[in-house]
Amino acid sequence: MGGLKTNININLKTWGMPLAIIAFIIVMLIPMEGLSYPGHAAIALLVFAVIMWATEAVHLAVTSLIILFIQPIIGVESFDAAVVGFANPIIFLMIGGFIIAEAIRKSGLATRLTYAMLNKFGTSPDRSLFVAVFSTGILSAWIENVVAFAMLLPIIKEIIPLMGVNDPEKGKSNFAKAMVLGASYGSLAGGFGTEIGTAPNLMAAAYTQIPFASWMIFGFPLSIILLIIIWKLLGIIFKPEVSGIIGGKETVTNKMESLGPMSKVEKKSLVILLFTIGLWVTTSWTGLNSYSIALIGAVLFFIFKVIDWKEAQRSVDWGLIVFFGGALSLGAALLNTNAANWLIKDIVGLMGSDPSTLLIMVVLMIVAVCITQVMSNIALSAILVPLSVTLAQAQGLSAGTYAVPVAIACSLSFMLPMADPTVAMAYGSGYVKIKEILKAGIPLVIIGIILTIVVLLTPLANPALG
Repeated sequence: MGGLKTNININLKTWGMPLAIIAFIIVMLIPMEGLSYPGHAAIALLVFAVIMWATEAVHLAVTSLIILFIQPIIGVESFDAAVVGFANPIIFLMIGGFIIAEAIRKSGLATRLTYAMLNKFGTSPDRSLFVAVFSTGILSAWIENVVAFAMLLPIIKEIIPLMGVNDPEKGKSNFAKAMVLGASYGSLAGGFGTEIGTAPNLMAAAYTQIPFASWMIFGFPLSIILLIIIWKLLGIIFKPEVSGIIGGKETVTNKMESLGPMSKVEKKSLVILLFTIGLWVTTSWTGLNSYSIALIGAVLFFIFKVIDWKEAQRSVDWGLIVFFGGALSLGAALLNTNAANWLIKDIVGLMGSDPSTLLIMVVLMIVAVCITQVMSNIALSAILVPLSVTLAQAQGLSAGTYAVPVAIACSLSFMLPMADPTVAMAYGSGYVKIKEILKAGIPLVIIGIILTIVVLLTPLANPALG
């Protein structure tokens, strides 16, 4: 059986590029009435890129480089316009997050926090997964999910070897897969809890004028239920091969005693970390955005000599940055050529002249979920939220009827690494492969859509959406 699996993987890698090229040509031959040539080419390039990324025919970053130079060749965008993805603020948020995470790890603060959490919550794989999911989940309701994940990642990397897992980066540990995906997915689900939890939430709130507290009435229950489902589902899909920390509670107690009092570097790191979190939580008062705050935090670790540039360079996964920049570039091309708008309006038009509210809600969410796997959720919500508000008002419904579920669907980015920086960083750890992200992500997306609709259709949510 092992040989068969190896052959399938080799065949996928070998045939990935020919399949992607054939698919590109087929899409280009299909007439798309009402769409410009650059838009048509952008959709064909999207199909090409998804096949290349899904089969891993070449490294993900290499496919992103192809996306950049191929756009001017096939007439989608000029090269200057194509590389705009690398000017996206999310890239600098990722870089800042990587540096902060490495500084926390290097200072020893990650080790201390790890043992403190294990001492509090327990030493079993199930409890550890609970901590991974809910720590990022609760944090990301108030700060950027990428940052919440980046802060917890060094702690996860400390916990995994304690369970007796060797070389988790080889991708053979179920426990390591569950932990890294749990933190990533937890950070996405946690963001549904508040208006500031995700950029699409903010977009929906701006258009619908839903008060902050009203959003939390349906947002927090949705978030908590989804976090519980993520915790339990990952434990089932990736049944842990470990039984707990070697030596159990005694190991944790002995380690905490051996750490002794906090060192000067740890204290500096903790102050910088708390200061940075404070800035993230108070963005509405300070006027700063989460992207610049990530860089402020990173620079403070340099200024106070917790980390130097050589160490920071080693901690930033530049291949992941290139990969994500290419994905953002493709998303921008779909947006700028009107291809994304054309796709959405065409799909809505297929529903007929008098579709039901539930059908429109489901279709818009499915469209959002599919496109958000390969496009910036900020850009997607900028298209879909106004369209959703217009549709609702035309039917005499409250502004939030479609806009809120669509905004949430824009952040159901569980299926592919290019869907969200946290999923990309989870993949970049080496602990989990694309097929395993799909294995966990597809059922979670389906559950997420159903759960969102159920929660939003309850009487509790009606006043908030009004």
